[in-house]
Amino acid sequence: MFGEPGELYELHLEVPELDELANPVLVHGLDGYVDAGSGASLAVSHLLSVLPHTVVATFDVDALLDYRSRRPTLTFSKNAFTEYDAPALQIHLVRDEAETPFLLLTGPEPDIRWEAFVAAVGQIADRFAVRLTVGLMAIPMGVPHTRPTGMSVHATRPGLVETAQDWIGTVQVPGHATGLLEYRFGQAGRDAIGFAAHVPHYIARSEYPETARTLIQALADSSGLLLPTAGLDESAARVQEQLAEQVRDNAEVAQVVKALEDQYDAFVSATGRGLLAQSAPLPTADELGAQFEAFLAERDRG
Repeated sequence: MFGEPGELYELHLEVPELDELANPVLVHGLDGYVDAGSGASLAVSHLLSVLPHTVVATFDVDALLDYRSRRPTLTFSKNAFTEYDAPALQIHLVRDEAETPFLLLTGPEPDIRWEAFVAAVGQIADRFAVRLTVGLMAIPMGVPHTRPTGMSVHATRPGLVETAQDWIGTVQVPGHATGLLEYRFGQAGRDAIGFAAHVPHYIARSEYPETARTLIQALADSSGLLLPTAGLDESAARVQEQLAEQVRDNAEVAQVVKALEDQYDAFVSATGRGLLAQSAPLPTADELGAQFEAFLAERDRG
């Protein structure tokens, strides 16, 4: 029989910084569901690379992951296994640029025991009196890279975010652990927000730093945290320049991007909202995706 949710994690109570936590924000950006343009993973890695942090909780990945569906990497060298890239599902205590501490949940999305995992995160949230939970995600959309990055926003109660735009109505989507976390937190009366940045579908498989920058800014605006984006600003500008060059050099690519721009602009003009226009048919990813992905793959190798 499976154990209790409290058996899924270990709190590192010896870390002195835990004593300074007072109603912190809990941010989560897990791997394994959808992350177009690597937006959420880039945002998480950027925050951990530029802000001081300490691991304060570790989850038992053996109890939560299916290693055969997502096999960790083993390094083999000179007739021996020399390294193992062990997966880690952790909560970090991070300090923003004003030294305000917050919690950041990172690592692979659990493959099993979602309810127990959500309950475990809830226990940790209660233990530290978390005031707000914020989820980060990036989804592919039929939008051009030449327009501002759109955002789908959802929350567990009215008033947590500005009036949400009903841009898609009611749909059913594949279940994911972080979506369940937000749903269960809402049922329990906890405040939780989710941000899903819109990534041009034709570059969804390549790193798109603009998405990470947009997610971090949304996190900062909703939580009051002071979060840096300087490193992402530079890489985002560089990618935009390379995309512009690709559009200039390829008439077919330019035509499809122009169609997306016209659709986007028509929707904004009619509604005043910078989201996906739904009244016109979208160009397919095949029209543009192969050329852009080949280009960006070549850039990554460079």
